[in-house]
Amino acid sequence: MSFIIEKEELLPLLNSRDIRICDCRFQLGSPDAGYNDYKKEHISGAVYFDLEKDLSGQVQEHGGRHPLPDLETIKGKLESNGITNDTLLIAYDGGEGSFASRFVWLLSYLGHQKVFVLNGGYRAWRDAGYPIDSSQMNYNMPTEYHIDLNEHVFASFRKVKDYTMNRPDDIVLMDSRESKRYEGIEEPIDKKAGHIPGAVNKVWTNVLENGYFKKKEDLQSNFTSIRKDKEIIVYCGSGVTASPNYIALKEAGFKDVKIYIGSFSDWISYDDNPIE
Repeated sequence: MSFIIEKEELLPLLNSRDIRICDCRFQLGSPDAGYNDYKKEHISGAVYFDLEKDLSGQVQEHGGRHPLPDLETIKGKLESNGITNDTLLIAYDGGEGSFASRFVWLLSYLGHQKVFVLNGGYRAWRDAGYPIDSSQMNYNMPTEYHIDLNEHVFASFRKVKDYTMNRPDDIVLMDSRESKRYEGIEEPIDKKAGHIPGAVNKVWTNVLENGYFKKKEDLQSNFTSIRKDKEIIVYCGSGVTASPNYIALKEAGFKDVKIYIGSFSDWISYDDNPIE
């Protein structure tokens, strides 16, 4: 199953009652910017999901900078927007790919079967002259959302810790951050520099080009050093930019792909964890 939908495919679906378009625009370091952009203009009919208020939980001692949201909170957010388990969900961001991909992974973890990222994001939609407006939609209708966690896409801290201690041959740990952060040369965000022992580096921006996910054959080429019968655990700094690599791996034909949602910021919150 693909997680990517093109703008040309979305356009004829705009007036469907069984679809919900989810605006996930966000700016790290300027948390109100995404919602302010949404209020100015957005894809017609879209509702807003905030990375830190809706798609992440409260930061604590462990769990990383963007931990999993409280399940009852995200359940309530979905229901308040008239979303059921059968709703077709289309997520977009500004064209970065990471915030919409976070939504797609999270909903996949909740067990949602029909969730996609809009290829090219809002920029591609607007540049094509497709319908936008500034009215905030109210889908306040009685719905019930049933969470059925898909643990096959989730890697716990314990699993990653076991990997670093035992280095099993059937698992690949993948660091999605830029190479200078992976190598520990630069660390502009987290308190420690380097990477989780044993991780390989596949920079998340390499799966995108001008805001679009690359073609399947190019994504496959990006991961040629990794066998498809391996279990892949992807992480980044806080579990956000790991998400495009998750989607790219699935598009490239990898079956067993998980995200360590706490990522490096969770890993270094334990003082005794080693770093390479």
